[in-house]
Formats: sequence, C-alpha cells, structure tokens
Amino acid sequence: MGLPPRGVVVHRASELSELVDRHGTRGQVEFFLRTRGRTLAELQLRQDALDDALRTVSAAIPADWRRGWVERGDLSRFDFEPGDVVLVVGPDGLVANTAKYLHDQPLVGVDPEPGRNPGVLVRHRAAGVASLLADLLGGRAAVQARTMVRATADDGAVLDALNDIYLGDAGHQSARYRLQLADGRVEAQSSSGLIVATGTGATGWAASIARERGARSGLPGEASAHLAWFVREAWPSPLTGTDLTVGLLAEGEGVEVLVQSDALVAFGDGLEADRLQANWGQTVRLHASPRRLQLVV
Repeated sequence: MGLPPRGVVVHRASELSELVDRHGTRGQVEFFLRTRGRTLAELQLRQDALDDALRTVSAAIPADWRRGWVERGDLSRFDFEPGDVVLVVGPDGLVANTAKYLHDQPLVGVDPEPGRNPGVLVRHRAAGVASLLADLLGGRAAVQARTMVRATADDGAVLDALNDIYLGDAGHQSARYRLQLADGRVEAQSSSGLIVATGTGATGWAASIARERGARSGLPGEASAHLAWFVREAWPSPLTGTDLTVGLLAEGEGVEVLVQSDALVAFGDGLEADRLQANWGQTVRLHASPRRLQLVV
C-alpha cells in the first residue's frame, strides 16, 4: 500500500517578522517605520492576512494526507516527493521561487492578500483550497503546463527558471560574447546582458523591455512553448554589432552564447545568489527546459 499524498505548504516570512528579526523588538520596528511614513498597524494587518490564509490552507489539507511546511529560504534544502501537492501561499514571485525545485508536482498558488498581488500565478483564495484539492484528487481540476527556461553550460551545469534567465556580467556592466541563433546567424556583441523569457515571464521583466521597444504583441502567451529573447543595450563598435537584439525562439530552438569576457553569470527569476558561471571560451545555451510547472488554474 502506497503512502497517502502529502500537502506541502510553501510560504515566506512576512515583512513584519523580517523587520523584527532585523531590529530586535516591535518598538524598534515601530520607530523605524514611523521615520519612513509608515505604521506598524499596516504591517500587522498584512501579517494577520498571511496567518489567516496559512491557517485556512492548512485546515483544507485532508486529514489522511501527510503534511510538509517549507519557508522560501529553505526551498533548496527541502526534499519534494513525486506525490506532493504543493500549496504556495504568498505573492506570484514565490511560485517562481518554488517552480525550479519541482518535477511535475501540481502547484496551487494561493493569494493571501487579494488586491495587492497581480494574481497571475496565485489565482486562488484560501477559502477555496479545500474544494480545489478535492477536484484535484478526483481529476477534475484544470492543470496548465507552464514552460520554463534553462541555461545549459558546456560543462554540464544547468539552471532552470520559470520567468526568465539573465546572462551577463555579474555587476551588470559590459559583457562580451558571440551570439548564435538557431538559423545560423552569428554576431559578436558587447551589451548589458541577454534575457530569455517564457510566456509566464512575459508579464514581468520581459514585458517592460518589450514595451520600451514597442514589441509587446510579440511576446509568447502564458502557456506557449515559445521563448522571447532580448539583448540589453547592445554597443556598436568595429568589433561588435547591434543587429541581433530581439526575437522569438520556437519550440526546440535556443540561443547559444560563446563567452568572450573573463566570466559571465546566469541567474533566474532575479535570484542572483543562485547562479551559473561560465568563464572565457565556454558556451552557454539558453533554451526551453524539459521541466514544466504544473500550475493548477
């Protein structure tokens, strides 16, 4: 007889608890906030909303299921199991933080503060989780496979992300590299880096870049298998060009980068501490990951 399912609740520390950890006491936090035109009451309301959502989600997990709890900072050390149902309670970004550690486990995004979050990935309210889990167990819930992006170095190192991957200089200064597209076009470039985004990421950083370039309509849809890529601030010189700076990658295609700086780094979803480094002469390919986020919609 197999083990029952496990409901894993993923959360992050509230702003209030982080400030108390930093300043030591609520009194010190209140003083700090007052100097910046904010109030302790505001943060307490947000803390209460998060606590209420976590209690409601915990109570919604069936009594015969196993349970797990993990805070965002411990995700890299948590052992997700194949049969887990992952319940992310927090902002949309917490779903992206979690996705890279999953392998086909269904994820339910729960918004503890409706109206404060865009709700692109955290689409559900805590009060509806019990019925949603029943639908999921009965095969009635809709699950959408979301494309993820991967950076693969020629030494075998890989990095996955749900929204986007940045490849460039660690200090966001000039990066030198040779860019090669799937159709064989090649260009040596010096730029502020390269971003490759998924359809999920098309609502984030990529949307800002595309809007500035008037290319918003060219971004992939949320469930698309395509990727969008952008070069930031390409610099024209006798040795570097600016012709290949934006495009879409069809399913199976990728962008290949030959590093011509001392070192470049790749990181995903804004998490610079979790990075892949490639040194001069190494090649990094940016492409769709074989991994997909199974988002319960």
